[in-house]
Amino acid sequence: MLSKNPATLLLSNGKIFKGFSFGKKGYTIGEVCFNTGMTGYQEILTDPSYSGQLITMTYPHIGSYGINSEDVESNKIQASGLIIRDGDVLPSNYRSNNSLGNYLKENNIIAIQGLDTRAIVRLLTKEGAMNGIISSNNMDIKKMQLLLQQHPSMEGKDLAKVVTCKKSYYLNRGEYKRKVVVIDYGVKSNILNLLTKQKLELIVLPANSTTNQIMKYNPDGIFLSNGPGDPAAVTYAIESVKELLRLRIPIFGICLGHQILALALGAKTFKLKFGHRGCNHPVKNNKLGNIEITSQNHGFAVDSKIIPKNVEVTHYSLNDNTIEGISCTDKPAFSVQYHPESSPGPHDSRYLFEKFMKLIDTFKAENIYAKTK
Repeated sequence: MLSKNPATLLLSNGKIFKGFSFGKKGYTIGEVCFNTGMTGYQEILTDPSYSGQLITMTYPHIGSYGINSEDVESNKIQASGLIIRDGDVLPSNYRSNNSLGNYLKENNIIAIQGLDTRAIVRLLTKEGAMNGIISSNNMDIKKMQLLLQQHPSMEGKDLAKVVTCKKSYYLNRGEYKRKVVVIDYGVKSNILNLLTKQKLELIVLPANSTTNQIMKYNPDGIFLSNGPGDPAAVTYAIESVKELLRLRIPIFGICLGHQILALALGAKTFKLKFGHRGCNHPVKNNKLGNIEITSQNHGFAVDSKIIPKNVEVTHYSLNDNTIEGISCTDKPAFSVQYHPESSPGPHDSRYLFEKFMKLIDTFKAENIYAKTK
């Protein structure tokens, strides 16, 4: 049953879509993107990597299994808005304790439903990602156009500083011998869950932490998290990772962390036409020769034309041949563009966390040997 309150989506190319309000009334602006997942809308909405974006869900029925207290990737909705075909007001699932509509209102998120999301996706794949504005308060189109024109592009935008933690915190403090510093560019909860299950003590630090601030914890490894925005704009993180690489400490990066590692190694990044967002993206593992079905969410990628000699491409996308993973040949550092923590999505790539553990164990053993000499 659709809300009777009208709402409008205006894209920066002038295209107008009329629908109905779903969530809080008002207006919101962001980069319009699309996700092809049939499920996982709660994880998607709360993923910090979606900061500054209006998410279009390609599956027509969103909200059918409601909202629960478990499937969250952060403590709030991170996306700027939601665009859907139909929102189910009567969710049915034994874990559900809220409806999607109420959840959006509680988080002050503006959404629109009743749109032809297929037409939006076709437009974005043809013309590329663009900014959009959703209004459910009868705003004049000319005013919407003016606000939209004033909104900056995602290129050049550092959003890691917006979503990162404000101060450091521990997980599994004092429980295990292996210690990893997590640089929070917008880290997802399930990444932290999987790292803690590897029997690691975690110290989570803000995105702008310096090398000295990181190394004072005497870590056995560094994890570079996912996050939103343009990786090239996060200059402080790139410089910090350059310094960490010289220390030859094990480094594992995911998503934005992958791009920051690549930039620190001398590679370049570029903005994809419309990004990769979904739960079923095929990736080729060059090392093993097998195909992994992966969960993805990124609008930028590492440029395959500018790869340093000490960087090996380990994974690539079978959809568009873009780089999905790299490894440094002379330092214990590797990364992937996609999300092996699979929340939501398949579990094909969780072996990467075990690879990180092996690098840490080797690093610790070498350090112990060096101290006994």
